[in-house]
Amino acid sequence: MKSGHRRFRWPALLGLALAACSAVLVTYSLSNSLSPRLVHTEPSEFAPVLVIDEYGQRCMNFEKIKDRGRQTCFDVSDPDVMVFDYTRMMTSALFVKPDPRNVLMVGLGGGTIPIALAKILPDAVVDTVEIDPAVLRVAEAYFGFKQGARQRVFVGDGRAFIEKAQREGRTYDLVMLDAFDVDYIPAHLLTREFLQHLRAILTPDGVVVANTFTNSTMYERESATYAAVFGEFFNLRAGNRVIIASRGPLPDDGVLKKNAAALAHALKPFGIDVERELQRFSRHRDWSADAAVLTD
Repeated sequence: MKSGHRRFRWPALLGLALAACSAVLVTYSLSNSLSPRLVHTEPSEFAPVLVIDEYGQRCMNFEKIKDRGRQTCFDVSDPDVMVFDYTRMMTSALFVKPDPRNVLMVGLGGGTIPIALAKILPDAVVDTVEIDPAVLRVAEAYFGFKQGARQRVFVGDGRAFIEKAQREGRTYDLVMLDAFDVDYIPAHLLTREFLQHLRAILTPDGVVVANTFTNSTMYERESATYAAVFGEFFNLRAGNRVIIASRGPLPDDGVLKKNAAALAHALKPFGIDVERELQRFSRHRDWSADAAVLTD
């Protein structure tokens, strides 16, 4: 009986051992796939542009694999779906201006918003200004961005481009500001003088959208500066803070809801829930009345 018991037990023990080894291998594989993997480093005169794969996403970052945040990410399994709240908030500016014919984007990153706008607004022309040619190279090689007749990129400084557009009398229906370096928004893109140039290139009912930080030490002064140039603006907050201002009067809640409903089908593939985004639209003034305006 003892020898028979041993003959029965050895295969069972072997099976358990193999199962345990398999579990270890699966756990290792999952752990390995979740940890950041450096795919590419693009040299740049500003800061090295890194392409990183992690958690089923492809991301762009500057200088370091791990830091406070990513510049751009997309879901490898569904690239259209916007990963970040701020990109959904910026795109929801279409509730304010649903029919822009020409759009200016300052700051390309991986091209998430320009790519989306080309699909949502098939008749619009999207111009993007990107100061770093390395970012453009990475966006095209690793993030699916493609230039064309309606998707144009100009390599240069965003403020210089806007000032030139003003001198030449060119205007835009929608201007989106998403320019960051390794620390924050470049100082010359934050001042009253810059915003005055920006306001001058908007059509009469044109809209500006700015991605900023909720917890920035500049929060109050940024708010005061936008208010000094544009008056009342929408203040959207979810992780980042997005400012939506207009050269003309802001639409009331009824118009926002009507525009959002009309856009719901077009925005759904990008993971934009219009009801959720509408709830973020606030006119509440949450900064000090004596906050100083930023100037050159």
